[in-house]
Amino acid sequence: MITREMIEPRSIVVVGASNELAKPGGKVLKNIKDAGFRGKIYAVNPKEKEVQGIACHASVADLPQADLAIIAIAAKFCLETVTILAEQKGTKAFIILSAGFSEESAAGRELEQAIVKKIEAVGGSLIGPNCIGVLTTHYAGVFTTPIPRLDPMGCDFISGSGATAVFIMEAGMPKGLSFNSIWSVGNSAQLGVEEVLAYLDETFDPKTSPRVKLLYIENIKKPDLLLKHARSLIRKGCRIAAIKSGSSEAGSRAASSHTGALASPDEAVSALFRKAGIVRCSGREELVAVASVFMHKELQGKNIAIITHAGGPAVMLTDALSNNGFTIPHLEGPAAQELLSKLHPGSSVANPIDFLATGTAQQLGEIIDACEHRFDEIDGMVVIFGSPGLFPVYDVYRLLDEKMKTCKKPIFPVLPSIINAADEVKDFLAKGRINFPDEVVLGNALAKVFFTSKPVPEKVALPPINEAKIRQVIADANDGYLSPAAVQTLLDAAGIPRAGEAVVAKKSDAVAAAKKLGYPVVMKVVGPIHKSDVGGVALGVKDDATVEKEFDRMMEIKDTTAILIQPMLSGVELFAGAKLEKKFGHLVLCGLGGIFIEVLKDVASGLAPLTSDEALTMIRSLKGYKILKGFRGQQPVSEEKLTDVVVRLSALVTAAPEIVELDLNPLLGKGEQVVAVDARIRVQKKPH
Repeated sequence: MITREMIEPRSIVVVGASNELAKPGGKVLKNIKDAGFRGKIYAVNPKEKEVQGIACHASVADLPQADLAIIAIAAKFCLETVTILAEQKGTKAFIILSAGFSEESAAGRELEQAIVKKIEAVGGSLIGPNCIGVLTTHYAGVFTTPIPRLDPMGCDFISGSGATAVFIMEAGMPKGLSFNSIWSVGNSAQLGVEEVLAYLDETFDPKTSPRVKLLYIENIKKPDLLLKHARSLIRKGCRIAAIKSGSSEAGSRAASSHTGALASPDEAVSALFRKAGIVRCSGREELVAVASVFMHKELQGKNIAIITHAGGPAVMLTDALSNNGFTIPHLEGPAAQELLSKLHPGSSVANPIDFLATGTAQQLGEIIDACEHRFDEIDGMVVIFGSPGLFPVYDVYRLLDEKMKTCKKPIFPVLPSIINAADEVKDFLAKGRINFPDEVVLGNALAKVFFTSKPVPEKVALPPINEAKIRQVIADANDGYLSPAAVQTLLDAAGIPRAGEAVVAKKSDAVAAAKKLGYPVVMKVVGPIHKSDVGGVALGVKDDATVEKEFDRMMEIKDTTAILIQPMLSGVELFAGAKLEKKFGHLVLCGLGGIFIEVLKDVASGLAPLTSDEALTMIRSLKGYKILKGFRGQQPVSEEKLTDVVVRLSALVTAAPEIVELDLNPLLGKGEQVVAVDARIRVQKKPH
């Protein structure tokens, strides 16, 4: 719970206040004063009588009531300090800047937990420890610089790293990005990224709350909470971008299935972000660029007009946008000719619209007006305008500002001359505008934003399945891989089509089963995990004699307990699977089988439960998607049938959360038929 005292304190005490600005207790006090905090400010330091012009108390016991305590003393003294403030001074909000807690040792963790217990006993809230603090329009409770321009409609930024928060502010401020609040949660002993985001959601006011939220996350502790409130905020009209670091973790580990090898915690993070509608960024500059795109009008289509007086940047931007799926439509016809007549000879309106280095503010206005009113195919504009330093360009940037106010279509300014036109750019930013100095960075950021899906509905309508039968199979199962019979029952109960099959332990039964299923058949060993690796698969078996021969050979393979016989089917090899990812739930994957999964790892993923739209998006995102459409005369695979299998697989693992790994490999797709040929399911009912 974030208390009123954390948001709008009437009084702040800095414990560990100092006259030395190189110390956190000194710098945070200065920042609070310089930012014009209107409430009472108290200082505590046993060695000082006065700190930065404020009368200093020797102990927190000497203080009057204080709403918010910002603590910058050694970790070992923090518990006693918090206890006195919480129990005797009515303090309900605490920001602990100090390090030396759970990030260092088990003893530090115990101390941290004891502090949380004291604060929660009085209904208080804690940010930190081991953080840079909190910065809002009410107070500057951070010990760092720079202090950005605070704007009630700026970005809310929540960071798991104080240093990263500083670096992101430093990257955004020169471009004009403004902030409403900065939350550095440090160790997140009580309040982490998820809890702060929940607070921003629960207190959201459509008239007064900022619409842009930025996150830097090192550890997602509560995925469900993050998903719930991110999705809720985006539905309320907010836009969220996030960096989740640690993506290089060896998530594949020593997995026993394709799904286990392909799924990873980072895949689960990406799937969570997609489900929530969060734009995932890979670094600080990209986060700043995406946030800057957010601060402009929303792009409603993918047709872009590039307006420039410099050819090179326009070409690079064209490449960046085209490679990311945007269209730079060719402009022609009477409207284009009329516009061309208003420009200098040698100009081009084909798109990019190049009005030359001698282009004027008036001509820029004519171009923007034409794109806004005459060229209906245009959804948004990028204006590239720098300066060689020969003359001022204030008039161009002032016109650009005015057009951005009046145009319904978004206009993104690329003003690359941050030295030659430094004063003009500064004037532009002073109007509340944001600059994109690099056109390619802008192009990539636009793609990140435009092609990130909207949030998935909270309630997912799953297909009907026999949940009672599924629960019975799980109840009867032991931990480990299920028997072929149990796998068949689960697939049937989930409505997932499978090939006819028989599991036999006698040679005579093998021959009888092969005749019943119809030649040719496939024979596979039951027992060994990787059948192909041990020679446990025989394809195209056409007669009784070969069945007998292969049966004898396969039963000699180590760990073989029986032989699985199936009809020999043909079609495009596909793959689907699921893996339980700790905290996140089941990660469902699909892709093309064979070399595509073995070598290219061409798979897509989503978090269960999946909607049909999510599953279809996964399928269409595959690099080998054209193969499904019937490449070079091949019979296409039904998207509808494959989507249904993926959704039903999602419903199966939702009904049976004890399933930790599931492979349908291969699925064979041919026309309207998508059939599971081989399946393995591993369950784990006992926690390990």
